[in-house]
Amino acid sequence: MICARIRPLISSPLAFTISATKHSPINLRLFPRRSFSTVTAMSSSTTQSQIIEHIVLFKAKDDADTNKITSMINNLNALASLDQVLHISTAPLHRLGSSAFTFTHVLHSRYGSKEDLASYGAHPDHVRVVKESVLPVCDDIMAVDWIADRIPGTIAPPPGSVAKLTLLTLKENLSAEAKSEITGVIKGLSEKFPGIDQITVGENFSPARAKGFSIASIAYFKNLGEMEAVDAQKELVNSQKDKVRDYVDSTIVVEFLVPSSSQSSSL
Repeated sequence: MICARIRPLISSPLAFTISATKHSPINLRLFPRRSFSTVTAMSSSTTQSQIIEHIVLFKAKDDADTNKITSMINNLNALASLDQVLHISTAPLHRLGSSAFTFTHVLHSRYGSKEDLASYGAHPDHVRVVKESVLPVCDDIMAVDWIADRIPGTIAPPPGSVAKLTLLTLKENLSAEAKSEITGVIKGLSEKFPGIDQITVGENFSPARAKGFSIASIAYFKNLGEMEAVDAQKELVNSQKDKVRDYVDSTIVVEFLVPSSSQSSSL
């Protein structure tokens, strides 16, 4: 986020109990084919009937060259020029809440439809970046995709914004009503916590590359202070967690900063 160094693993107050999940090997065919840079590709005044959220989590190799990691970030962000991309931001993690994973970087991008996402994935520029810049420096990748439950007021969160990504695995044989209850609680967080600028939630529709995580949400805050103020309301936070705790098996919580273009080039 604000710095490119990864902080120690810390559970966010908004996180649920985390349990181990088996890692899966990197597979180019399964790698999400979207990316975008912190350059704003769409203004909040542009109307959309649907937003597809796309998240990729990367674990850089322990011995990866710093310059090659910077190149990966910049090349992924440069895919903002592709027509299908509404927003994209790739950045190092500010904080990771998980004892089972050691991801180091995240990509968040947005599309107007599943078709746009698929077209982006097949684009030669994207395939080239994955082959030449991502796979050589990463030894673990996962991704989730969901249809946003609402259209964010700002499609491209501004530089300096802070994001909190939450991924959930659910207990087996959970009913549709229980899943709806979970997404309903998450949808209501923006009313409970005014510091949240925008939040979307949905069911992952790309299970093959998601390591079992089936519910995803992303919330944006104006800055770190706003996010930490929400986290500090522990009693209210815990009351919301208690509503869905019995349905949740494990959780990943990721926090990251939306960098400016100048920050991105120097990470």
